[in-house]
Amino acid sequence: MAHPSLKKTYAKRAETVKHPLSIYLYKLMDLKASNLCLSADVATARELLWIADKVGPSIVVLKTHYDMVSGWDFHPEHGTGARLAALARKHGFLIFEDRKFGDIGNTVELQYTSGSARIIDWAHIANVNMVPGKASVTSLANAAARWLERYPYEVRTSVTVGTPLRDEDTDDEGASGLSPNQTNQKAKDIEGGSNDKASEGRKGSIVSVTTVTQQFESAHSPRFGRGIAEEGEQLFAGVEEPPLERGLLILAQMSSHGNFMNAEYTKACVEAAREHKEFVMGFISQESLNSEDEDDFIHMTPGCQLPPEDDDMAEVKGDGKGQQYNTPQKIIGIAGADIVIVGRGIIKAGDPEHEAERYRSAAWKAYTERVR
Repeated sequence: MAHPSLKKTYAKRAETVKHPLSIYLYKLMDLKASNLCLSADVATARELLWIADKVGPSIVVLKTHYDMVSGWDFHPEHGTGARLAALARKHGFLIFEDRKFGDIGNTVELQYTSGSARIIDWAHIANVNMVPGKASVTSLANAAARWLERYPYEVRTSVTVGTPLRDEDTDDEGASGLSPNQTNQKAKDIEGGSNDKASEGRKGSIVSVTTVTQQFESAHSPRFGRGIAEEGEQLFAGVEEPPLERGLLILAQMSSHGNFMNAEYTKACVEAAREHKEFVMGFISQESLNSEDEDDFIHMTPGCQLPPEDDDMAEVKGDGKGQQYNTPQKIIGIAGADIVIVGRGIIKAGDPEHEAERYRSAAWKAYTERVR
């Protein structure tokens, strides 16, 4: 029997799913009438930003491989990741870094949150190859939780130098009129002689006060606080900005010929997802893996290709490098996936914008026919 999620609309699933980013994504899919992800496998940062801007209106997810992009600028405020985030806000899509974390827990935590890329800062979604075991999922979930705890706050530090005062201007306790919350640090430079009786009658000592004040303030919205967003930036209308929570996709099945992801491995992936619903959004898979009543994971499937526009009956073949292709109708309508991932079919097209719209329309049609 088909799982209930296969017949529910994205709008209805947005009302019941628990993960904040899944809620946002389902709403975005319904609003844009799109279930298309672009796999932006290009060679340079300039190409990446160009293609993201061109096809942004047609997609709901942009999939990146930052480590294969020449000229990637790692600056946290105006680098490539930040500029992609600005385009995501402009066109209404989420960024999915296809890093496929696949190492021991401590290593994947550092790869996710540290280093020059700091993937967690600009990518809404990441994914994991669970070959090392469930610990990799747990470690990534813990890293994201710690990042989220720190994110809403930043430390503001100010340094002020007070007007020099004579020591007789201070009160009996030696206070200088500063408020209690400005007493983090005081430095007194005293001129003149000692305070014994021999010094009586001499002019009062000069007291110079330097105050360092630190306070925690709520950080700006991620829409405006991190990245190159500026006043007057174009923002996609219809939905609020994405939530701060990050999401994880588990690589449960692959479209490449001869891969070793067997049924036992896929079963373990589903178990790990159920154990970490607060972080795991769903799967990269070849079919829907929702089986229990409470399951409502998102499924994204690569290997999608349409026949040429002037020959709808042409056979869809592989790329000769192990990649096997299927049409949106098979991926969405029959296998039960939610989002098709398309790369070269759009990127290599003479008119990427037009081709992205062709894929969007075909994938959306397959979805609407499935939920009738």
